[in-house]
Amino acid sequence: MKRLMLLFLSAVLIVGFSMNTFAVSPIKVVQMKIQNEPIISLYFVFHTGSIHDPEGKIGLARLTASLISDGGTLKNSLKVINEKMYPIASGYGARVDREYINFNGQTHIDNLETFYTLFKEAILEPAFNEDDFVRIKTQMINGIKTNLRYSSDEELGKAVFKSFVYRGTPYEKNVAGTVSNLESITLDDVKAFYKSHFLQDNLIIGVGGNYPATFPDRVVADFSKLPTGNALEYKKIVPEKINGIQVIIVDKPTVSAGIHIGFPIDLMRKDPDFHALFLANSWLGEHRNSSSHLYQVIREKRGMNYGDYSYIEDFPNGGGLNFPPSIVYKNPQLFEIWIRPVEKDKRVFALRAALRELKSLIDNGMKKEDFELTKKFLAKYCQHYADTTAQRLGYKIDDMIYGLKESHLDNFRKNIEALTLDQVNKAIKKHLQYNNLRIVFVTSDGEQLKNDLITNAPSPITYRTPKPEEVLTEDKEIAVFPLKVLPENVTIIKVDDIFK
Repeated sequence: MKRLMLLFLSAVLIVGFSMNTFAVSPIKVVQMKIQNEPIISLYFVFHTGSIHDPEGKIGLARLTASLISDGGTLKNSLKVINEKMYPIASGYGARVDREYINFNGQTHIDNLETFYTLFKEAILEPAFNEDDFVRIKTQMINGIKTNLRYSSDEELGKAVFKSFVYRGTPYEKNVAGTVSNLESITLDDVKAFYKSHFLQDNLIIGVGGNYPATFPDRVVADFSKLPTGNALEYKKIVPEKINGIQVIIVDKPTVSAGIHIGFPIDLMRKDPDFHALFLANSWLGEHRNSSSHLYQVIREKRGMNYGDYSYIEDFPNGGGLNFPPSIVYKNPQLFEIWIRPVEKDKRVFALRAALRELKSLIDNGMKKEDFELTKKFLAKYCQHYADTTAQRLGYKIDDMIYGLKESHLDNFRKNIEALTLDQVNKAIKKHLQYNNLRIVFVTSDGEQLKNDLITNAPSPITYRTPKPEEVLTEDKEIAVFPLKVLPENVTIIKVDDIFK
């Protein structure tokens, strides 16, 4: 990995980038030619996802993609594919989101022919075998019943939160599906979804590395075998209005409480305020950064949990990633505060602490010293957002998806360094708020939590070890921070009823 990063850094000045629509095909192509980069990265990104899951068949997009990435082809069984991939240390996979299905993989240039042939056949010639279908469908159902509900409170909370934030829109559909919907899906449903959505018009191909000059044309020619059809338009999702503080409590046997707070945010990368709000959010809760404010208040000073973060763009798989993933486009995006699990008796205090800091940021803005420090931090930290060719290629594809005239990644540092404190504080006032929120708890004793919220009862905190006087003084203010939660705005759902 270090060797690849050095190769990338030595070659970055001679990157050739182009985004072309080939005359003979509606397929869009993103190329990132890097001399002396032996690892070839390939993306096949289809503009379709869970938004196209038919009612009663939620999970169909992911099931279809999984059959392609983890199933046999007309020429090879999955066992044979794995046997051929193993000696060349290569592979491909799929990530399904609301708007996009993203197939991607990497291989050494010496193995490009073998790798590309297998990858191409997986997408263009899937076998859709009954055995693969039953296996993957069973895995997905068990993934909800067992893994999502009982193995990771954090992923459960994120999944419920996204559906809650986008309630009443196509984004509400859980990407992984629901148990009853998955059980109803047939192999014919999969074949029909593939036929109607895997179209040239919906496809972006990404090629990165020191690939042969003729390779992109060859790939386009191969994928021109897909049918044509009407390309999916980028229709803005209009979420329902949030009135007050609305809460879902996922009631499950656990000694902790995970918390997610947020709302849809009408801000995209091409908007003038994007970088200003990005800087403010970085100060508030940069993902995996121990110097960010929420982390300091909740984790560092009080030792309540593992981490606390905030986002102005969707950040799936936050527990497994250090830096933002690409190709997770949404319009609108969402603002989220993620409080990683705290002890159950500290859950209301943790909520109050986060809301208090959000209110303070909005009401008072950033301080000059915090602004300058965060600007310097981001100017360096942003260089780690995409360390590999594959990651940078993902961002280049994002540029096309978001309709950017300039590269988001290449111009990020320049845009951050140009910001003023006044711009940042105006963006905070314009785009953030704390009166109309959706909140998800994953915890036990849901009725007790509901009572604590709607009665606005004080939530004092105790520690196992002594804390400085300044922390204890602040704790008294946090413990009585007002919670304006109405009884009719709190819903308790048993964990076994989630995505059933």
